[in-house]
Amino acid sequence: MTEIALNVHDVAENSTRAKATLVEISVLISQADDILTIIIKDNGCGMSEEQVRHVTDPFFTTRTTRSVGLGVPFFKMAAECTGGSFNIDSTIGVGTTVTAVFVLSSIDRMPLGDINCTIHSLITFNADIDFIYTYRFNDREFILDTRQFREILGDVPLNSYEVSEYIKEYLAENKLDTDGGVVI
Repeated sequence: MTEIALNVHDVAENSTRAKATLVEISVLISQADDILTIIIKDNGCGMSEEQVRHVTDPFFTTRTTRSVGLGVPFFKMAAECTGGSFNIDSTIGVGTTVTAVFVLSSIDRMPLGDINCTIHSLITFNADIDFIYTYRFNDREFILDTRQFREILGDVPLNSYEVSEYIKEYLAENKLDTDGGVVI
């Protein structure tokens, strides 16, 4: 994958397939610490210890539609190639947390990419799942919580055209306010 946002999308889609009703995605950037941390946490079905041990093997997948699963191994490799780290914590019946830490200044770090598009598409294509998205740049952050949107919107679906466009604008404006347009 050519950008970290695509890895985020892939792992978050795993959460939706794991029957999660809530997916929390955090993008945490600290220039002072020279790190970019991505955390994807869900309340899905979780994995056994054996599945967690094998999930970073590209020839292991629980899917029946193909015999390889490259998303998690590529995400792990991308983080570790920068001198960062990768961890999966999962409990059956509780959920899974994936944490990838990238060294910002590493020449081997892929760009973050279009994280707004990733979050927007996850929300609008999984309108029955709640998402909490946290974007932190140094000491500034914003949070998008679809549960708050649902509270205001009532029965209006998050994937209706008007709501989808609002979410897209909300992400763009708040990201710009948070990071001033810095490309990571």
